[in-house]
Amino acid sequence: MSPPTPLLDRFDAPHPVVGMVHLPPLPGAPSYDGDRTGLSDRALEDARRLEAGGVDGIIVENFGDAPFYPDDVPKHVVAEMVALVTDLTRTVDVPIGVNVLRNDADAALSIAAAADAEFVRINVHVGAASTDQGVLEGQAHETLRLRDRIDADVAILADVHVKHATPVGETAIERAALETAERGRADGVVVSGTGTGSETALEDVERVSSALRETAANGATPVFVGSGVTSETIGETLEAGADGVIVGTATKEGGETTNPVSLERVETVVAARDSSQS
Repeated sequence: MSPPTPLLDRFDAPHPVVGMVHLPPLPGAPSYDGDRTGLSDRALEDARRLEAGGVDGIIVENFGDAPFYPDDVPKHVVAEMVALVTDLTRTVDVPIGVNVLRNDADAALSIAAAADAEFVRINVHVGAASTDQGVLEGQAHETLRLRDRIDADVAILADVHVKHATPVGETAIERAALETAERGRADGVVVSGTGTGSETALEDVERVSSALRETAANGATPVFVGSGVTSETIGETLEAGADGVIVGTATKEGGETTNPVSLERVETVVAARDSSQS
């Protein structure tokens, strides 16, 4: 197949704000409440509010499915997410991404291809990380080949020193970013704090951004910040070298990750991005 469309070219903004649809527990998860219709309605309403608030993209992830399968979710999870993501891609006009927790890259890529989504987020794409699911190992060699086999124009957004985990080994964050972009051939990288909603250290953003730009032969791999971004911090985050941000908790009612999306909070974040770029 031809090379995938560059990640940033998929968004209608130079510094995209990507919102989160954190799915409630899916059927089969310990906390599933038995209401499949309510689950779908919640996902659709969150996506509509994110789009109405001005985000440039959305990531859908099975956030409510804890405790997570390490790297191979059951077929029923894939089926549920294909149905939900397809509904979302047919409902909103912004690019949709898929993240299958904890680290099922094959499932995420397959769901994205089947549902006409634009990109995936992979938590451990290269290297290894110690997590509450055990040690997870990157499968970049399999993921890139699967994308070719199924002829999917789906970009890969991969985490560097992913949150809720400890890297195995002492690899500096800039070295890890270079390995992810160059040898792992990710289309973009994500730098985050220690956990969901945790502030990302600006020093980490600067180190990763500088390393990727200094070694880029044909344009630097874009850097997204994946946690802790708010309307108060988005300006300094972009100034530190981020090309885009992924905002979840800050867009939710009351600032609680599991609450519905607040249209007002989304608008505030997007307006802060716009004012910082003017």
